[in-house]
Amino acid sequence: MSVHNLNTKQHLDAVRQAKIHLAAANRLAVLDDLHEGIDNHFTMTVPGHKDRFLILPFGRHWSEARASDMMVFNEKGETLEGEGVVELSAQCIHAPIHRITGANVVLHTHQNWAVTLNMLEDNRLLAASQTAAFYHGIIAYDDTYTGTADFLDEGERLAAAIGDKKVLFMKNHGVLVVGDTVAQAYKRLYKLERICRAQVLAMSTGKSIKILSDDVIAAVKRPAPDDRHDRDTRDNLYFEAMMRVLDRELPGYAD
Repeated sequence: MSVHNLNTKQHLDAVRQAKIHLAAANRLAVLDDLHEGIDNHFTMTVPGHKDRFLILPFGRHWSEARASDMMVFNEKGETLEGEGVVELSAQCIHAPIHRITGANVVLHTHQNWAVTLNMLEDNRLLAASQTAAFYHGIIAYDDTYTGTADFLDEGERLAAAIGDKKVLFMKNHGVLVVGDTVAQAYKRLYKLERICRAQVLAMSTGKSIKILSDDVIAAVKRPAPDDRHDRDTRDNLYFEAMMRVLDRELPGYAD
């Protein structure tokens, strides 16, 4: 096989995997109750490109997502590959965030417990558990809800708000996470919902919440010298396990 043909095959394999992972993430959001049917958006840059993005066409229920459904769009909202039309707010939020932050994966939802926290005047996530400690210092807060995203400058505003952080709390709206891979970003989104739920439940008791000290937070986040599994490996193992769950519970995402 020539170098050109090998490179072409590698590219096609990378695109195929990206579509499979994005379809799996959509379906996992249904199993994990992070979805709103056909609304909200998961996007990923097309491998080999910075200005083309994969998304499930608007109108498909997330439980139906298949790799073969994934369409490609650009910041102008044009469909470059596949069938369907990108939803306006997906174009206006995601394309500028990809472009400005360099994020490979952008996931935006209105998931229940994160939205509950973001409805509060004080919506700050507390480092009050081991899992929450991992989010310390990586969350940005957009405290000014301006309405639905109908123009690209809203995505540019949100990109400025998230900066170099990995999570954006959107007051009165929802949450957005970025990542290098679908596995990393989805796990980040899933665990975020769990710690938001835990915090809301703890707040509902009316009792004082114990916040971890900066020293403990640093210790939690510091990689163990003899750890057999680095963060990337853990993310990949998690996502591979969840795809096996999908194979049993909601198969067909790889079609």
